[in-house]
Amino acid sequence: MKIKVCGMKYQDNIEQVAALQPDYLGFIFYDKTPRHFDTEIPEISNDIKKTGVFVNEDLNTVIQKINEFNLQAVQLHGEEAPFYCNMLRTTTLLKKPIEVIKVFSVMDGFNFKVLNEYEDVCDYYLFDTKGKLPGGNGYAFDWSLLNDYPSTKPFFLSGGIGIDQINDIKKFKESEVSKYCYALDVNSKFELEPGLKNVGVLREFINKLSNNKEMQKYNVDERGYYGDFGGAFIPEMLYPNVEELRENYLKVMAEPKFKKEFDQLLKDYVGRPSPLYFAKRLSEKYNTKIYLKREDLNHTGAHKINNTIGQILMAKRLGKNRIIAETGAGQHGVATATVCALMGLECIVYMGEIDIARQAPNVARMKMLGAKVIPALSGSRTLKDATNEAIRDWINNPVNTHYIIGSAIGPHPYPDMVTRFQSVISEEIKWQLKEHEGRENPDYVAACIGGGSNAAGTYYHFLHEEDVKIIAVEAAGLGVDSGESAATSVLGKEGIIHGCKTLLMQTADGQITEPYSISAGLDYPGVGPMHAHLAKTGRAEFMSITDDEAMKAGLELCELEGIIPAIETSHALAIFKQKQFKPNDVIVMSLSGRGDKDLQNYIDYFKI
Repeated sequence: MKIKVCGMKYQDNIEQVAALQPDYLGFIFYDKTPRHFDTEIPEISNDIKKTGVFVNEDLNTVIQKINEFNLQAVQLHGEEAPFYCNMLRTTTLLKKPIEVIKVFSVMDGFNFKVLNEYEDVCDYYLFDTKGKLPGGNGYAFDWSLLNDYPSTKPFFLSGGIGIDQINDIKKFKESEVSKYCYALDVNSKFELEPGLKNVGVLREFINKLSNNKEMQKYNVDERGYYGDFGGAFIPEMLYPNVEELRENYLKVMAEPKFKKEFDQLLKDYVGRPSPLYFAKRLSEKYNTKIYLKREDLNHTGAHKINNTIGQILMAKRLGKNRIIAETGAGQHGVATATVCALMGLECIVYMGEIDIARQAPNVARMKMLGAKVIPALSGSRTLKDATNEAIRDWINNPVNTHYIIGSAIGPHPYPDMVTRFQSVISEEIKWQLKEHEGRENPDYVAACIGGGSNAAGTYYHFLHEEDVKIIAVEAAGLGVDSGESAATSVLGKEGIIHGCKTLLMQTADGQITEPYSISAGLDYPGVGPMHAHLAKTGRAEFMSITDDEAMKAGLELCELEGIIPAIETSHALAIFKQKQFKPNDVIVMSLSGRGDKDLQNYIDYFKI
């Protein structure tokens, strides 16, 4: 099925949507709608058919608009008679022939006999939901009514189609009538506000509908799996919580009010978009082009706030008033405490006793923000054990508590939900790189990986771009073979941890091996299921960086660019010592957090 995106209004947004290569773009020339188009159409690909939408408009005006805006199709949304349609198809006043799409509104039923007079005077029908105003109502009609479709003329299917209807669309494709469904027409379900489309969600929708299996194999499936990894392995008492979230997260995220509130907070509270900074001196040293995505400049100092903003809004919509979280480096704990303070909700953060000692500044921040910090005293007393304690809490408080998981890990839908909230990173990279380099896609995207939320957000919009190589950087600790490491892609085997199947460091009899890294945020024995899938399929190149290599790379960034990175990010920066890049290669690296929290570690390590 082809895709038509209707209700375009703003020039920058038109260019961004056009970059997704839909088949049609719709411009509404009807002044009683908030999506009324009254500006110029920017230059877009000739492969995209510019479509003018009219409602009972004077024929001469329609012809004038077709010629003025070089439209290739018209969509007639009123009571235009067959004679009117035929005049548009046959008039000699047009510079070139035009496609005519005649719209019919459907509610509880539809008399298909009205189509008879239009069979020979239009190219397509469009079936939309009947509402107070033509188009953009956000509601779907019962598609089973089309089972009685008597014609062979191809039609557009419209009316409240959103990303949460992917499975419904796939089921519709199995019906006999679907062979006549020429295109899907989408509009209000993909809007941040009337006329302003959410490009990231549209891209995902188009990718998921693609018939090309290569375009879908890195997305989570309906069971919550990325290939062999994922799922939801949870105790029975948690099933209602996880199922409630699974049933609602996509619907909530697709709501225009939710998207508007989320984006507004990212802009006005977090400070997005974060800059895409060309690291000139670092680039000169390694003779390549290095861009740093400055997540360290977000409010709270890391990427974690993107996810916690999204999840706190989700929790409120699900009626939860108590929030729990786990944290390793402390950044997710700070971000969770921050949004709980913002929304006036109770906050409990679990943190390993060792991490509490080495991340004292972040512990102080959490307490100042009103959070209760509870130490995990079992096991290695690090991130893994903090997660265990948080899950125990959730089991004991299933009704009023939402668990804000900070990494792209956990039972489905957490890995997918966290990734979606973090995907703002790669969404911004695309348009920012276009400004810097004249193209959306870099040659490489790179990020450090523990559980993997920063990396997941950095990779998300490049997963199916075969020309973009993905680099994932893990913590080798004292060395991959030293027994003191956290290099899961090398040392891990398939296993289950914290509610999902993934790659996991474990003994022959399945006991979890204690990880080690100088970085609290990478000190985890597993990796998110999406990253496990990227490792197994070879889509991402995994590199292992030792403590010493990471610390030296972090100091190098300080000296060359005046930026003190988090030790997690320093692992990613160390790849330039190991891997040779071409002079014209463009590498975008996520600077996941700032190094304020790690100053004492830097001081101790370098005897500063």
